[in-house]
Amino acid sequence: MVDGGRTKEEVQLVVFKIGDEEFGVEINQVREIVKLVAITRMPKAPVFIEGVVNLRGQIVTVIDLAKRLDLPSVGRTDSTRIMVVEVGDDAVGMIVDSVSEVLRLSVDNIEDTPALIETAVHEQYLRGVGKSEDRLLILLDLNEVLSTEEIKHISKHGDYMKDSVKKEEK
Repeated sequence: MVDGGRTKEEVQLVVFKIGDEEFGVEINQVREIVKLVAITRMPKAPVFIEGVVNLRGQIVTVIDLAKRLDLPSVGRTDSTRIMVVEVGDDAVGMIVDSVSEVLRLSVDNIEDTPALIETAVHEQYLRGVGKSEDRLLILLDLNEVLSTEEIKHISKHGDYMKDSVKKEEK
């Protein structure tokens, strides 16, 4: 975008909802968005890990982003989606209530998260607040949503499930 001869920097965001809140994540963090499919539960997994799914032959761990962020969800509907993102070396599916659009937002319209805001979303997950016309988007960094220990846990369970699937195919 050019403004008076100078280029304005923009970010492309995938916009999604959890409950009544709208969130945005940079599009380069999202590999694909798929409809909700059957999820195989994992024993002894943290409460926010729903289980695993088989996406075109790849076993992907799925987390419920509302549970992870401790936010109310509208529950599963026809609009519920799994956003598949890269976290570390693993693909992780994140369940969201709906995905609405891909939005271009000028970096001038992104502000740091106000220090005084009381929010249920942990501060480390937040990248800021995006302003688009008459709405505000909470910008998340999906790489920060899971701790290193949780990523290791997911990777370990993913490897276990891959081995199980291979054994079943034989």
